[in-house]
Amino acid sequence: MGPRVLLVRMGRLPYADALALQERWLRRLQAAQGPGAEAGALLLGEPAGPVYTAGLRGGLRPGEETRLRALGADVRRTGRGGLATFHGPGQLLAHPVLDLRPLGLRLRTHVAALESCAVGLCRRLGLPDAHARPAPYTGVWRAERKICAIGVRCGRHITSHGLALNCCTDLAWFEHIVPCGLAGMGVTSLSEELQRQITVEEAMEPFLEAFEEAFKCTLTLHEENSD
Repeated sequence: MGPRVLLVRMGRLPYADALALQERWLRRLQAAQGPGAEAGALLLGEPAGPVYTAGLRGGLRPGEETRLRALGADVRRTGRGGLATFHGPGQLLAHPVLDLRPLGLRLRTHVAALESCAVGLCRRLGLPDAHARPAPYTGVWRAERKICAIGVRCGRHITSHGLALNCCTDLAWFEHIVPCGLAGMGVTSLSEELQRQITVEEAMEPFLEAFEEAFKCTLTLHEENSD
């Protein structure tokens, strides 16, 4: 058994609500640091509606936010690394709010563990050639198509944000931006690559197995009324 990480199943919810829940867990972990403290929480869910997000390095040109909102999407600026990407229904959203020290990780190895989670999920579902690539191509790919985007924030050893893996996402939303600033590169999903419908619900359990394996931790389901 490795360090304990609480599993918070967010369900399907607006992206803004997921960010608010993340901030709550971030404050909780910051206050609980010390010997015997839990390693943190894995927040797992699915965005309820379309939203474009920009990272610390931007990624959306002046006036672009107005154009994207006209499509019916929300637009958010976040504190994560990376550039612009899309979040929406059919996407597995994983935000590990973790103290890296009990896990024996640094920021670089944390990102590598997130990539390993997505690769492990893909392989469990029948995509053995899914792989990570060196920077600036952070994330998980199949050929020249990105299936999982990763963007994190880390302060005083504590992480937030994480990964977004396309299960049955409507990929047309990505056509309105340059995803992650990588012009000429494609975007794909589990459903597209496997030629069958893969829901977020179907991807959850194999992802959790891959997460425990990559982070060498033990996930424990958190019930909201247990606070």
